[in-house]
Amino acid sequence: MSGLRKRSVLLAGHATSVALEPEFWAVLDRIAEVRSLSKAQLLANVDAQRGRRPLASACRLMALNWVAEHGRVS
Repeated sequence: MSGLRKRSVLLAGHATSVALEPEFWAVLDRIAEVRSLSKAQLLANVDAQRGRRPLASACRLMALNWVAEHGRVS
């Protein structure tokens, strides 16, 4: 896997950033596209459902679950 890529987003009125490997961003971008959400909306959904889990970990788990259920990204 490649190095981390950071994206900034406004969540619950607070600016934050999430650093993930490009491979995870590719899956999350696909999820957002399929669900007709912006990337910010998708991350807000993850944030709302993550509980006490770190946001980056919750994003990675969402991506892994998606690939497990849907197979390839493209």
